[in-house]
Amino acid sequence: MKTTLDELSVFAAVVDTGSITAAAEQLSQTASGVSRALARLEEKLGTTLLRRTTRRLALTEEGALFLARARQILDAVEDAENQMAVRRSRPAGRLRVNAATPFMVHALVPLVDGFRRRFPEIDLSLHSDEGNIDLLERRTDVAIRIGILRDSTLHARPLGHSRLRVLASPAYLAERGKPRNVADLARHSLLGFSQPEHLNHWPLRHAQDERYVITPALQASNGEILRELALAGQGIVCLADFMTHADRARGDLVQVLARVTVDVRQPIQAVYYRNTALGARISCFLDYVQEGLRGRLE
Repeated sequence: MKTTLDELSVFAAVVDTGSITAAAEQLSQTASGVSRALARLEEKLGTTLLRRTTRRLALTEEGALFLARARQILDAVEDAENQMAVRRSRPAGRLRVNAATPFMVHALVPLVDGFRRRFPEIDLSLHSDEGNIDLLERRTDVAIRIGILRDSTLHARPLGHSRLRVLASPAYLAERGKPRNVADLARHSLLGFSQPEHLNHWPLRHAQDERYVITPALQASNGEILRELALAGQGIVCLADFMTHADRARGDLVQVLARVTVDVRQPIQAVYYRNTALGARISCFLDYVQEGLRGRLE
């Protein structure tokens, strides 16, 4: 007998809720029905997925391995259903989107007009924060995050990658000179982040390392402020391509130390809690954003 999607859903729900009773409530089933489905699944697989005690349930090693694959299957089915829903109907309602200010300004805002024309029934609500947020607390449907994700409770969808470059304005370089090597940066005005510290680790190859930790002469809390300072000739900065694509195309910012720059690309991902009611709105928004970003992430 083959495993069914219902049995996979029961297994995932039991793990997520921590008990058979809670899983039954979440799935609108009886506790005995959930227990029987879990037992059938273990019998079909010929292994124990969960160790049951009087106080708690714990995944076995086999259970942990199977859970990862079960989630992939369930996610794939839900994604396919959402795609069909998008094709069948015109998604409507409010969609709350959160992103850091630079990404909002340079990547999302230019796409808003086209998105609203294609999906006029969706009401966008755009909010910006520089750090990670609690989606439920801030009533956010989908957030765009740059870098490595640390919250495994969220569903993530990759949107692309954006390269980091060290840049300066022609006016600054004309006045202070162009650095020929990493050591030359010691005599320049370096623009960096006030936090987090890892954003001041520039992708420059020197000695035996591929990161150069700067001591900023001028600090700011977000990349958009640093971009404006660099455009104003205040120093050298390290920023992601999505922010500086137009500046570099116009020649307002130029890359320095390209020969020793390590090819570091920050992952850009959308994160959200799975919600059937929001699935179509999120899906069509992320499809549109991913397509629109292709020419900007360079």
